[in-house]
Amino acid sequence: MTSRKRLTPEESRSSALEAARGLLIETGPQSVTLKAVAARIGRTHANLLHHFGSASGLQKALAEHLARTVCETIIEAVRASRAGLGSAREVVDLAFDAFDREGAGALTSWMLLTGNEDALHPIIETIHDLVDEIAPEEADHQCNDMRVHRDTLSLVLLALGDALIGGALAKSLGLPRDAARVRAQEMLEASLAEYQ
Repeated sequence: MTSRKRLTPEESRSSALEAARGLLIETGPQSVTLKAVAARIGRTHANLLHHFGSASGLQKALAEHLARTVCETIIEAVRASRAGLGSAREVVDLAFDAFDREGAGALTSWMLLTGNEDALHPIIETIHDLVDEIAPEEADHQCNDMRVHRDTLSLVLLALGDALIGGALAKSLGLPRDAARVRAQEMLEASLAEYQ
């Protein structure tokens, strides 16, 4: 009989979140259950209940985890872009990939459909914090020009919509699959050019 490695509470939680993220990406948000995550990491359902309280708690923690890891990557790209080391397209691709390949779009729609809208707060708050860090002059909302806030709203909505229906809609309209990414890139480049 092999014994399981004893993990610290943080290691156990982190392992569960990575397993949940894998399930989300591979098979969709409906598969992110306590039972499925427990089976994937070789833990018990009760162990995950201890860490997350419920399936809803797991999903909320997954939203926080996704938001944090994705926004950390995006902010690095924004910093590089502002320093002349990156491009608007890199920022766009990171945002679109977060909602598509990383599963944030599917998780968002699932949370809305199941009435678990509270689980979306971490994503929204993390994006808000990201914008406040990028544009501190807009943080108090006293600034007349809320350009970064508007650009972020447009980018996130384009990325979310693209993740949910972009492929089918682009095909139906006879547009290339990356048409929404190109449009988002053009929007960001125009906005940056206006303020340089």
